Amino acid sequence: MATKVVERKPLNLAERSYLPQIVGGLKITFRNMWKPPVTLEYPEQRPNIPDRYRGVPTLVKDPNGREKCVACQLCEFVCPPRAIRIDPGEIPEDSEHAHVEKAPREFKIDMLRCIYCGLCEEVCPEEAIFLQDTFSVNGLSRAELVFNKKKLYQLGGTLPDSHYKWDKKRDAAEKGGDEH
Repeated sequence: MATKVVERKPLNLAERSYLPQIVGGLKITFRNMWKPPVTLEYPEQRPNIPDRYRGVPTLVKDPNGREKCVACQLCEFVCPPRAIRIDPGEIPEDSEHAHVEKAPREFKIDMLRCIYCGLCEEVCPEEAIFLQDTFSVNGLSRAELVFNKKKLYQLGGTLPDSHYKWDKKRDAAEKGGDEH
């Protein structure tokens, strides 16, 4: 096997002194020195969040302050990183809301595992889980970043409800009484 030696062109005086490279770097520095700064003083200044931004998943309540979640566990099953854990609970038979059947006893989302994909929000039949526009989640330990039901409702708040799951067959009962 023959080796081929490639001759390099000798450097001239300017190239050996690196002056053209230094001047090029200084030119870029001076050009950017007079531009306005783009640094934000976070957290006092926050960037503009675009519409339809998918941030932290949270649980929401209906306008009457009741849980919307019925512990169907669809969000848990569809979650790719398995960040959601639901422990379903039964509603007592003697309760006025016994027709709902289930409510979550415990609902946890591990924010360290969550990838903010939004599949949980899309699959929820009761519109109980929403992705808020919060983007900075922090904690001092891993346990602080596993949000329980109380923390999720605190972040989520209340949103309008179009399902009325807690009300017993609102219009059907009224229409049934009028027809007979």
